[in-house]
Formats: sequence, structure tokens, C-alpha cells
Amino acid sequence: MNKIAEFIKENRKAAGLTQEEFAIRSGLGLRFVRELEQGKETVRMDKVNVALSMFGMEAVPGRRDEK
Repeated sequence: MNKIAEFIKENRKAAGLTQEEFAIRSGLGLRFVRELEQGKETVRMDKVNVALSMFGMEAVPGRRDEK
């Protein structure tokens, strides 16, 4: 699972929200939230940033972690 997927899932759960509740509050579709948390690689960055903004974060360009 990628870092963004892990971050969203962990913070959503910490906030006590189900995926459905998170989708409603963020204005995103439930399918998108599920796919995002599952680490789907082809998601729209504008929607990713909507999800991240729920926790005061945003995705920005940066160096890729070498593993």
C-alpha cells in the first residue's frame, strides 16, 4: 500500500469515520475512497488532494523514495 493510501486510511479511522462517512463529508464518491485506500495507482490527483485536505495535507511534487 502506498503512503497516501496508508495516511488516508489511518487518519480516517482515527477520526472515527467509516469509508462511507468520509466520502460524504469530503464530497468524494465511496468507490473513489475505497480505491484510494486500496492503493490504486491511477487515481485523479485533484481528488487525492480533496481527501488529503480533510486532514490539512496536500500532495506536492517531491523526490521518490528509493527502496
